Amino acid sequence: MSDLLQRIGRMHIADIVILGGTGFLGRSLVAQLVNRSGGAGGRLLVPTRRLQRGRAILSLPTVEMREADVLDEAQLAACLRGCDAVVNLVAVLHGNAANFERAHVELPRRLARACAAAGVRRVLHVSALGVAPDAPSMYLRSKARGEAVLREADLDLTLFRPSVMFGAEDRLLNVFAALQGFLPVLPLASPNARFQPVWVEDVARAIAQCIDRPETIGQTFECVGPQVCTLRELVQSAGRWAGRARPVLPLPAPLGRAQAALMELAPGTPMLSRDNLDSMRVPSVASGTLPGLAALGITPTALDAVAPLYLAGASMGRGRLNAWRARRS
Repeated sequence: MSDLLQRIGRMHIADIVILGGTGFLGRSLVAQLVNRSGGAGGRLLVPTRRLQRGRAILSLPTVEMREADVLDEAQLAACLRGCDAVVNLVAVLHGNAANFERAHVELPRRLARACAAAGVRRVLHVSALGVAPDAPSMYLRSKARGEAVLREADLDLTLFRPSVMFGAEDRLLNVFAALQGFLPVLPLASPNARFQPVWVEDVARAIAQCIDRPETIGQTFECVGPQVCTLRELVQSAGRWAGRARPVLPLPAPLGRAQAALMELAPGTPMLSRDNLDSMRVPSVASGTLPGLAALGITPTALDAVAPLYLAGASMGRGRLNAWRARRS
């Protein structure tokens, strides 16, 4: 145990690789790690297939972007060489079984092998609430298999299971607010699906803290906010805070699946898929059997304390949000 404490204690000044660091949660985490303890520490390496995705974090001190495909085991191993910890945030929300398997199961498997080859033991992995081998969706089942792969490896592992995350650049409340800007009525599948929305900054803070805390090794943290909401309530709140509330039309299950099937045919990333609907059959709320943000000394931020600030308008909302962020840090 003394060797473990010594090794993890050096994480404060260690080099850390962040897989998925250009994404929604990744950008917040990189900023948290740059700022932790006044910015002291080592290099933050963020691999990405396209460097332009990292424009938001490229100018931050200690951040190094590297063009690499982390699903290529040789490139992944090269990224891990010389690092002391790795955070895996990679996830996909849409696709077929092969897409989910590749991102959520095969990547963790390759990551475990690359860590063994590079001598990296500290791994922090973001999963999701509701994961289970027999869950109703490909997303949740594949996330469960990815957790199992990492648990079976000889790693100093910490897992995080967040509910849906909100924040200034989210693709949840912002999308609902935008839709209500031009639709007279918003047809909604699975209106009674339940969530416990969590601020992306709180999740990032939890991950950043756990890197430096050896007692979190072997633990799984449920990252949730203080309130449970239905999907319908989230949509209505987004419209109200954006000043463009529209009536919500709940769709019967068959019509909801038909709507999702049509959206899957649209070019680009679909807003909704049938697998998303299957995931929503499992409430994305804390089980109460695992530690949460409070166990890390983090008071979860209420949805209505932050979301109205960015949904009310980019110019006003972002500035006020930055002030809120400063007070919370």
